[in-house]
Amino acid sequence: MRDEFRILRRALPVAAAWLGLAATTAPAHAQSLLELYDLARAYDATYLSARALAESVPYRVEQSRALLRPSASLNTNAARVQTQPTFGNNYGSDSRNLSLNGRQPLFSPVNSVTVRQSERSLDASIADLATAEQDLMLRVSQAYFDVLGAEDTLRTTQANKAAIAEQLASAKRNFEVGTATITDTREAQARFDLATAQEIAANNDLVVRRIALDQLVGRIDVVPRQLQVPVVLPPVAIQGVDTLVGRAAEAHPAVQRAQVAFDIAQLETEKARAQRLPTIDAVASLSAGRGAVSSTVSGDNRGASLGVQINLPLYTGGSIQNRIKETLVLEERSRQDLEAARRLVAQATRQAFYTLQSGAAQVRALEAAEASSRLALEATQLGYRVGVRVNVDVLNAQSQLFQTRRDLARARYDVLLGTLRLQQAAGQLTPADIEAINRLLVP
Repeated sequence: MRDEFRILRRALPVAAAWLGLAATTAPAHAQSLLELYDLARAYDATYLSARALAESVPYRVEQSRALLRPSASLNTNAARVQTQPTFGNNYGSDSRNLSLNGRQPLFSPVNSVTVRQSERSLDASIADLATAEQDLMLRVSQAYFDVLGAEDTLRTTQANKAAIAEQLASAKRNFEVGTATITDTREAQARFDLATAQEIAANNDLVVRRIALDQLVGRIDVVPRQLQVPVVLPPVAIQGVDTLVGRAAEAHPAVQRAQVAFDIAQLETEKARAQRLPTIDAVASLSAGRGAVSSTVSGDNRGASLGVQINLPLYTGGSIQNRIKETLVLEERSRQDLEAARRLVAQATRQAFYTLQSGAAQVRALEAAEASSRLALEATQLGYRVGVRVNVDVLNAQSQLFQTRRDLARARYDVLLGTLRLQQAAGQLTPADIEAINRLLVP
């Protein structure tokens, strides 16, 4: 009776922890992956910063387009001049002038190239925003499954501890009746103490993971939904990596960003060459003024002009020629950066593809290992009861089973994250991929 009381006393904290964890993961209060992604899009500062930067680019484009549009300015001035000659009387004069000036570029090759460069920068901002969105989707998913993995680790640790507590009580009973040695009790006690330490570490890890998820979505005590049981992972493609790499080498935001940089570098060379060409502007002005030397001597003047202004550089001290040479070298640099971006994307896509395949195979192996470990534990427990196995054999079999279950849960989350990482490596990660994984969660 004394042993049963001690077992019950030790099991109460475990049961309370199980109930608390079950209450926090209740489907009625849990959030789905898609819901948390929507929250993060409205809260995450890194993503919002990238979105604000992308939204500012169209205004910069309109500023450059203004270089080809007409402009007008209004100027006015008023002055009084007081003259004190050496001989004669002092006198003063007043003047007031008003002028309206206008200009319309007719031929401005440098400004035309500047406008084209700014328009290409708009495509770069779109690629940067796509990169930020894909990064946010992966960060939310990573934090989401980190919490689920920490919860699974805590559950398996608590279940392992409860099983060890039962084995410890059994060893104590057998020792009291003389059918076992004190070694069995001490081994079980050591495993129980280790399991207690592992439970504390797992609980702390869960708290840290939840804090990270809360910080990402701007909520407190966020609880992600569990995977539906039985767990059915999406099928993993075993072929087609070359096709995926080919699409990624052209459509990935990083490649598109490098392509835009190369195009802008080419336009910079074109702009440098355009500096040798003339600029032609249509100019017009209207002016009116009034001047008075005294109260009796005054006059008005009005004028208007309309013409064409041509500016042709004749000699710039070698500035234009050296600028052209510089832009050609920078253009080659941008070309190499583009090629490097394509190679990096291809490498990352292949790595993500084979990592996902390996993860799927690992899940299948761990599922088989879990079934084998469960049967091995049952056989070991039976052998312990009939006296052909010792207590440490049971403890080892229990630890192997719970460790396998923990590794299996983590491997499943890694496969789901690997699917998203593959799409991100190929530059094709979209909210539809998040929604597909969201359907695997408990509704």
